Amino acid sequence: MFEIIQNLIKEKKISELHSMLDTINSADFPSLFEELEEEEIVIIYRLLTKEKAAEIFAELDSDIQEKLINVFTDKELKNVVDELFMDDTVDLIEEMPASVVKRILKSVGASDRKVINELLNYPEDSAGSIMTTEFIEFKADNTIQEGFDIIRKTGLKKETVYRAYVVDNSRNLLGSVDIKEMLISDRNIKIKEIMESNPISVLTSVDQEKVAKMFDKYNYVAMPVVDKENRLVGIVTIDDAIDVIQEENTEDFEKMAAMIPNEDTYFKTGVLTHAKNRIIWLLVLMLSSTFTGAIIEKYEAAFAAVPILVAFIPMIMDTGGNCGSQSSTLIIRGLALDEIKISDVFKVIWKEIRVAIIVGIILALVTSVRIYFQYGRVYAGQTINLSIVVGLTLIATALIAKLVGGVLPMIAKKLKLDPAIMAAPLITTIVDMCSILVFFQIAVRVMNI
Repeated sequence: MFEIIQNLIKEKKISELHSMLDTINSADFPSLFEELEEEEIVIIYRLLTKEKAAEIFAELDSDIQEKLINVFTDKELKNVVDELFMDDTVDLIEEMPASVVKRILKSVGASDRKVINELLNYPEDSAGSIMTTEFIEFKADNTIQEGFDIIRKTGLKKETVYRAYVVDNSRNLLGSVDIKEMLISDRNIKIKEIMESNPISVLTSVDQEKVAKMFDKYNYVAMPVVDKENRLVGIVTIDDAIDVIQEENTEDFEKMAAMIPNEDTYFKTGVLTHAKNRIIWLLVLMLSSTFTGAIIEKYEAAFAAVPILVAFIPMIMDTGGNCGSQSSTLIIRGLALDEIKISDVFKVIWKEIRVAIIVGIILALVTSVRIYFQYGRVYAGQTINLSIVVGLTLIATALIAKLVGGVLPMIAKKLKLDPAIMAAPLITTIVDMCSILVFFQIAVRVMNI
């Protein structure tokens, strides 16, 4: 598609280009702009309608936004900012350098500038920082017809019109009303007769991740945000909740891979930044493996007497790491979705013990058969003892790994830390030390070495 657009621009077929742009969905423009040159982006953007341009602008990458702002006239910039919803304007200001922010604020009216400053003062990652102040509101004594008149008059400037909120003269939140309910109701009855009293709401200080989870629980398209006095100050919309979920998931993935979370995309992040975000955990995990080396060194005489023991170290360590990462992944997910509570710790332990025993016995039996066929002729006199040592070690390793993988994320949650930090790399390092120690302890006793 972008090649056709490039050709139309090159051949200056503006009319055809304009017609083609009308057929493209707004959501497809951000990816399209990434393929085009800056001059081409500017030409296309100026051919869009004012409403569509603002809708697209809010979804663009910050680099492209900055490039467009730099070529905008003051009037063009004002047109764009006027069409943006307040939360999108705040996001734009947070992303832009100071010189660009100054231009943006110049194009904003005094009342809007005051609202922007208020939104910027809310704690980062809180409901207040992601909410918008543009929503439909009614008074309880408004009739349904008066409600529709309000929507007709102000709806175009509101982020959503599917649900409206009922407030008193002090802006205390009294209820909410579904527009569908209004459509099927008598126009002469009052809003308070059909409104949902005491709707679910969140304080401005509530963490954005908790707000996003509430959308899934209550199936809302918008969540009202109130201050400590229960005054309605804004709403969080479903699209903002989705953005939060994506951000939090990305952050969790990075932590689970033993990396410091990074806000920029992969290609926008420099090589040195990538290295810095990864090296700290790599150093910690590498140095912690010194303990595993010390354990192996301590039992050097054991595998000098029975060299075949060394061949099973990688398998035992890998099995332990894999068992631990399986449990931690499930528990971290359960904690993130509120399926698992801190109070469930003993239920988790009991379940993981049973899983570990079943898994460990199966692994032990399969390995014993492998030892018999692979080493039966060479180590005929030690095959049974070797099977017992490796089998018991695998059962113990599975048990330790499942317990560590299941409990550590819950401990992190209890300590107000992100459970994602207790993921595969850290758990693998801990389980490696434990499994090797168990392996040689069992070997020394069973094989009398």
